[in-house]
Amino acid sequence: MAAATSNNIYEFKIALTRIKPPIWRRIQVAENISFWELHIAIQHAMGWSSCDYDYHLHEFNNGSINENNEKGVKISDYFSLSNNKSTYVYDFGDYWEHTVVLEKILPAVDGVQYPKCIAGKRACPPEDCGGIGGYEVLLEIIANPNHEEYKGRMEWLEGEFADPEHFDPSSVKFTTPLVQSDSDDQLEDDQSDSD
Repeated sequence: MAAATSNNIYEFKIALTRIKPPIWRRIQVAENISFWELHIAIQHAMGWSSCDYDYHLHEFNNGSINENNEKGVKISDYFSLSNNKSTYVYDFGDYWEHTVVLEKILPAVDGVQYPKCIAGKRACPPEDCGGIGGYEVLLEIIANPNHEEYKGRMEWLEGEFADPEHFDPSSVKFTTPLVQSDSDDQLEDDQSDSD
């Protein structure tokens, strides 16, 4: 993800709802990014696969942002210290609901690349594990090597998710989001006109 030029950064805490112990991340992003870019930052910080492939649908449940306008609405147009919460849902099948809370507005530090993940707890659940209920069952199975489904589940995980309690903020790498530039949009429009 390219560094955004901004005077301020927004520090968010993103937490999966209804999971105990909590799974959460604290990230810092430039105030002038769009909701689409916040979606990508959340994907990277949490460890969801959609950050690279736009794998599942998502939405911010704050009344004004939807998939048709999220690329054009800046987070600073919505979030403030007095209006500091939103809900973010990822994967409508598994329905991973996240609480997104703006905790601080800080001055940007020269030379620091944003977004960045500064803290967090626990590994993100694996994709397509069946939502919260499936995740809880998965944790029970992988905690017991004698469980009849242990081998099959470990093969399904393909070595990923070795330690559900582990999270290292320094392992989070933010890459370029899947955002089309205006020239890409124009190219698509030109191509569809010629069809």
